[in-house]
Amino acid sequence: MRKLIIAIDGPVGSGKSSTARRVAELLGYTYLDSGAMYRALALKALWRGIAFDAAEKLETLAAETRIDLLAGENGQRVLLDGVDVTAEIRTPAASQSASKIAVLAGVRRHLVAEQRRAGAAGGVVMEGRDIGTAVFPDAGLKIFLDATVEVRAERRLHEHTARGENISLEKMMEEVRQRDARDKDRAASPLVRAADAVLVDNTAMDVEETARLIVLLAREKQGTGIRG
Repeated sequence: MRKLIIAIDGPVGSGKSSTARRVAELLGYTYLDSGAMYRALALKALWRGIAFDAAEKLETLAAETRIDLLAGENGQRVLLDGVDVTAEIRTPAASQSASKIAVLAGVRRHLVAEQRRAGAAGGVVMEGRDIGTAVFPDAGLKIFLDATVEVRAERRLHEHTARGENISLEKMMEEVRQRDARDKDRAASPLVRAADAVLVDNTAMDVEETARLIVLLAREKQGTGIRG
């Protein structure tokens, strides 16, 4: 059976990570979180004290950094130069910093090469903001996930609350809007829906419903019909 490369793009809070993980489980594919690579590099830059407007230094840092995405018992593990940073990259500082380095063309060039190598054989579900447009423009199935700003902010708020972080919904909505602006306005691989991507608005859908819809689309692409 032909194994696809499934590219899932969308703005912050659209449920890309949770959905991609579930799609990979249902299909028996490998889940690859491209955003984890940017978070890991941002974390290293924070450790090194490198300013996020120092483009040349950040590009050099990307070129000399090894980031591995591995399957673990509790989900994907992220190794930064051999060190497990799975928990560290999920902090607000790493997340916000990742969006700042993601606008740099030189950084993206190095990390896109890593992403292509990781998914070249197929049978992968990769999510991010330019997977269907820049990383895998020939992916067998492209999905663009979206939801209203209010719902996306509520989802992000829930994640922060679960980690014991106190933030208001109003502040979270503003952060989401700012993140959207950075992602859409960046010169290097801005967030856009690929012309052949299927738009899935999951404002009123949970992860399971969204994932099963994508699995149905994948099986249609494979020509195997619909299974339970």
